[in-house]
Amino acid sequence: MKFSKKLAMAAVTALALVGTVACSNGNKNSSSSSEKIPSKITKKTTVVFWNSMTGVQQTTLKQLTKDFEKKNPKITIKLENQGAYNDLQAKINSTLQSPNNLPTITQAYPGWLWNAAQNKMLVNLTPYINNKNVGWGSAKASDINPDLLDDAKIKGTQYGIPFNKSIETLTYNKTMFEKYGIKKVPSTWEEFKDVAETIYKKSNHKVVGAGFDSLPNYYTIGMKDEGVNFSDKINFSGPTSKKVINYYADGIKKGYFRTAGSEHYLSGPFANQKVAMFVGTSAGEGFVKQGVGDKFTYDVAPRPGKYTLQQGTDIYMFNHASAEQKAAAFKYIKFLVSQSSQLKWANATGYIPVNEKTIKSKAYKDNKSIKLPAKLQDAMKHLYSVPVAKNSNAAFQQLSSIQQNIYAAAEKGQNINSQIEAGKQKFDAAWK
Repeated sequence: MKFSKKLAMAAVTALALVGTVACSNGNKNSSSSSEKIPSKITKKTTVVFWNSMTGVQQTTLKQLTKDFEKKNPKITIKLENQGAYNDLQAKINSTLQSPNNLPTITQAYPGWLWNAAQNKMLVNLTPYINNKNVGWGSAKASDINPDLLDDAKIKGTQYGIPFNKSIETLTYNKTMFEKYGIKKVPSTWEEFKDVAETIYKKSNHKVVGAGFDSLPNYYTIGMKDEGVNFSDKINFSGPTSKKVINYYADGIKKGYFRTAGSEHYLSGPFANQKVAMFVGTSAGEGFVKQGVGDKFTYDVAPRPGKYTLQQGTDIYMFNHASAEQKAAAFKYIKFLVSQSSQLKWANATGYIPVNEKTIKSKAYKDNKSIKLPAKLQDAMKHLYSVPVAKNSNAAFQQLSSIQQNIYAAAEKGQNINSQIEAGKQKFDAAWK
């Protein structure tokens, strides 16, 4: 699956619930602290899990689910695949108007469920986390990376548990670096530009130095590195925003940078040695490995700059489920994020482990089939995610087409200021 997370962030606009949903669910308590959490599942209980896993992700999820059911014979997990992330988001949005038709749990980005949380349709998972029978007794005891756990909150409430996560990393052609005398892997924006320009010139303009797979990710982290959080307070045509935009646009004009464009991902041009390095999802390394084969040696490094963007979905629980279903579902979630399950999941799929014990384990670090495990701890020092706020998902989505227009103009050698101003109008409108 080629980074369906990006499809997710470029998916349907933020959901808007009709008033009747709020009314029909207003009497539900989303905290779950008022209802008793069963200590054991004593009768046959079915948990419905909506997901968007395909290929090896789906195969691995099915195997983990079978392992869980063997250990918990009273619980049946019904996996229901809803297609790509945009399809899953659309299905959730439409079904929120008929809450009883919702699954027990679902994969989702928190921004998709902003209104669902406002309308008390989600289960606050803190009581489950703190319950020693179905949970861990505390968040710390869960061994889940605290930054990832925090990112699964909506307005400060722990509605989600992180599951399939990725970060952005730098993938580079190690053989090409040696050929052109590049001795240091770039770790700053300035070094990234210098290496890209050097390779472009030394290759007689045959090799583009670098690029970024995701334009929304590029802009968001570029602004964060400049000290600006993603919010409706961003002045898209202001000096800081223009600095970030022009960094990429100038490189495109001069030929040492490029976007993914119609190819959608730079892993293809990279494998064909048309691009020397690129910033993209860590979950895409399997595709890089397959494309490169034995043509050259590639390697992975932390993303240049201070921050890296973490993406991927969490698992959320809906309030309509029975007490037994909620307890059974949380036991399943706990199993999926355990040290052993996350080891199987990460090694098979390329997603990063959400369990810190897995990341630090010898079994994960010794995985020689991919490059990421040895570099992961350094790459995860400063994580950032798109803040969960009203219409933040819609605004993030708009960045893709806005920047495509800007960089298309840059590629033609045109002045990009008019495109930036047009982009500001679209960006501002997306927040309203």
